[in-house]
Amino acid sequence: MQSGDFFMEFMEPLIGGVWEILKTIGLKLVNMFNIVHYIEIINKYKGQMGAGGTAMIALAVVALIALFSLLVFIIVRIIRRFVRYRHAVAHQEALVDEIENLNNDIIRLKTENQKYMQMTDPASGEVEYDENGNIINKLKEGESRFFKLTQIDQKYADYVAPELNETISLEGICEQFRNYAANKMNLYYSIDLIRLFIASFASNRLIILQGISGTGKTSLAYAFGYFIKNESTIASVQPSWRDSTEIFGYFNEFTKRFNETEVLAKMYEAKYNNQIYITVLDEMNISRVEYYFAEMLSILELPSQDEWVIDLVPNAWDSDPKLLENGRFKLPNNMWYIGTINNDDSTFMITDKVYDRAMPINIDTKGIEFEAPATEALDITATHFTSLFTEAQKKYPVSEETMNKIAQMDDYVISHFRLAFGNRIVKQLKEFVPVYVACGGDEMVAVDYLIANKILRKFDQLNLAYIRGEIDGFEAFLDQTFGNDVMKECKAFLGRLKKTI
Repeated sequence: MQSGDFFMEFMEPLIGGVWEILKTIGLKLVNMFNIVHYIEIINKYKGQMGAGGTAMIALAVVALIALFSLLVFIIVRIIRRFVRYRHAVAHQEALVDEIENLNNDIIRLKTENQKYMQMTDPASGEVEYDENGNIINKLKEGESRFFKLTQIDQKYADYVAPELNETISLEGICEQFRNYAANKMNLYYSIDLIRLFIASFASNRLIILQGISGTGKTSLAYAFGYFIKNESTIASVQPSWRDSTEIFGYFNEFTKRFNETEVLAKMYEAKYNNQIYITVLDEMNISRVEYYFAEMLSILELPSQDEWVIDLVPNAWDSDPKLLENGRFKLPNNMWYIGTINNDDSTFMITDKVYDRAMPINIDTKGIEFEAPATEALDITATHFTSLFTEAQKKYPVSEETMNKIAQMDDYVISHFRLAFGNRIVKQLKEFVPVYVACGGDEMVAVDYLIANKILRKFDQLNLAYIRGEIDGFEAFLDQTFGNDVMKECKAFLGRLKKTI
């Protein structure tokens, strides 16, 4: 109490002085524009003044009107100057944004120019010229323009897949992978995180590992590749990435060769091999994901895998790789894409379009070290891996009671926040939750996690001041509908949201 009294008494001269100044200014302004007061003075003196009184009153009224007009004129000028200033600032900010866009275009053009110079530079060894200065097609008769893909054709010409006796369960995969990462690679992850990671393969082809730097995001994807005896392909995203050629490669019109990326080569190999393939898009938001991965996002969402087709070249050559049809390539169904992101000033925000088609996993803390038994890598095919998902979805479907509660929550969110989550997320929920349960987890933990990270995440884009009064009511609704403290992940998100308001 004494500290409070001290503070009030200490600050009283300053606060009181400011209040007196504002009050005085307010009173003076009221007196200045008090028309009734001026009329009372005129009535008081007009009977006492002689013949020249009327002229004096008229002169005084004209002078008052002139002074009022001058004051209004000055105020209007000040407001106009302020508006012009704000317009100039906004114009300057727009110019800064335009300059930034131009700088990005310069980076892209420099990259393209570098590629062009490499294509046209005789010293590079890629291009040869005849005596007239024309480019010589270096492809020999029968030589393929897809060098890497043709090598893969040759490698797998006589390949016979080994027979495996696969009996491991999803829960067994989670336990064995966690122990393998700890024992072989000194990487420590909680079992809950491993369950989320494995279950995400069932609902999305794109998994996003996000969180602060140094928590083992890239290491998790890298370790999983070693665990399944098929190293993950690391694609380090660059700020200059602007289109899908960064993923697949491009056809060089000068050398008549297709410059294949390592990612495309692994995609092609995956068509021959029934292993699980992982492509890691490291720091995927250092460039806009929609620029270079938009085509993949659209294709991978198509319901029929027969439609997962990309156009590499506009025509077919006799020497093209075996698995290309008329320059088109069908994407493998045994490859998943894992993106890692850091949220800082050097990166771009991941948009709703990307998040809706991906499964985000938050890794915000380092794992606690534990003693793990000696554990070996796992021989597993993608066929067995995905069959475990189908089996889990049949054995542990999301209960009708839970689906009804989610429907109630959808109605509540629409009513109070003008937000709906749609059929895509419901489909992902029905695919993800049963697999999480089969991994050894609890149904409501999975439901809670998915709702928090796929639905409530959209609250960040709303007017926080508008929804401030609705958050407490929503927390009460979650407790009443799902049970007290069941939706811990959702309530933790709402708690963080309230702190930002």
